[in-house]
Amino acid sequence: MCPGTHGRERTAIVDAVRPDVPGKHPAPVRVVARWQHRGMTPRSRHLSTVIARPVADVYAFVADPANLPRWAPGLGTSVVHDGDDWYVETPQGRARVRFAPLNPFGVLDHEVLTPTGQTVHVPLRAIADGDGCEVVFTLRPAPGMTDADLDRDEALVTADLARLREILEGAVPAGDAPR
Repeated sequence: MCPGTHGRERTAIVDAVRPDVPGKHPAPVRVVARWQHRGMTPRSRHLSTVIARPVADVYAFVADPANLPRWAPGLGTSVVHDGDDWYVETPQGRARVRFAPLNPFGVLDHEVLTPTGQTVHVPLRAIADGDGCEVVFTLRPAPGMTDADLDRDEALVTADLARLREILEGAVPAGDAPR
């Protein structure tokens, strides 16, 4: 046990940062933080990417639910705004998505009510990083989710974050560029 952890053990796994093209921003970084407390299995995973755009631009793009199918196509293929709610068409049916109110802190948390009635809380942050921005997604497992299920979801979220970076940095064709 580490001193000062009061019964908790902690580890962090960090993928190496590799330069893409000289003079360009480094490739996305994935950080997985795992906590263990009194015999509990470490479960939350913190996934992140660095985007070479101001935090205000990234926040505005991600905070608009209409952009979800562009950067998170695994969640759904289309978005409908109905009253105060947003709905995403998923392979399992229609899911309701509610974002945290707009705020100056970069908090982009949202809640997804799945077609089966399960509520999924999604912690998401946009954090200023010099002239750029780091987007941090906390992947939380649903009750009963296996490690294999969590690994699959991690791969999907990592791909979504990479797509978000590509869109906002202009690597995606003009038709998919941010509004």
